[in-house]
Amino acid sequence: MTAVLFEETKLRDQICEVSASLFERCLTAGSTGNISARLSDGSTLTTPTNASLGRLDPARLSLLSPDGTHVKGDKPTKGAFLHRCTYCARPRDSAVIHTHSIHCVALSVLDGTNHEDVLPPLTAYYVMRVGTLPLVPYYPPGDEMLGEAVGLAAKSHHALLLANHGPVVSGRTLHEAQYALEELEETAKLFFLLGDRPVKCLSPEAVTDLRRRF
Repeated sequence: MTAVLFEETKLRDQICEVSASLFERCLTAGSTGNISARLSDGSTLTTPTNASLGRLDPARLSLLSPDGTHVKGDKPTKGAFLHRCTYCARPRDSAVIHTHSIHCVALSVLDGTNHEDVLPPLTAYYVMRVGTLPLVPYYPPGDEMLGEAVGLAAKSHHALLLANHGPVVSGRTLHEAQYALEELEETAKLFFLLGDRPVKCLSPEAVTDLRRRF
């Protein structure tokens, strides 16, 4: 029990630290975005609903039981079901981050993108930390069909882009998810900065080699 309480306290602090970092660098704004981390006993800590990620209180984070029941803390984020669906699809992952980061949102509303892989392999670190980025079809926030679509895509991808919405990224640790989310946003920004200029992407052979190495 002591070990679990120590783990929970540590994760509460980490969630608030990561949340504040994302907010301060304008990767989320207002009360948008949500973060969760899964404990070793299967329970989950999540950010509360209508809370700014820049001003979280560790003691008020929502604790959910392994079956998703709200145990204590403030009312959990409305996006908690997206996190739960991701964890079900990716049992080895222990953290999920969803933001409305501006360049990723811009990418999510573009017409004519490749829904199987929205961004081209522009850099090695994008390939290493994100891989491929499928576009999940649009559903209204909170719609059960959105959860099903996320769970299906998450079986083979740890980073997803929700159409007309924003990214959902999972990782084995909270910081792994954070770094992948940040790499995704920076690559989306780079994509728009390049505009219609000719671009030399990584070759399929280079992408394959990176995936083999990392």
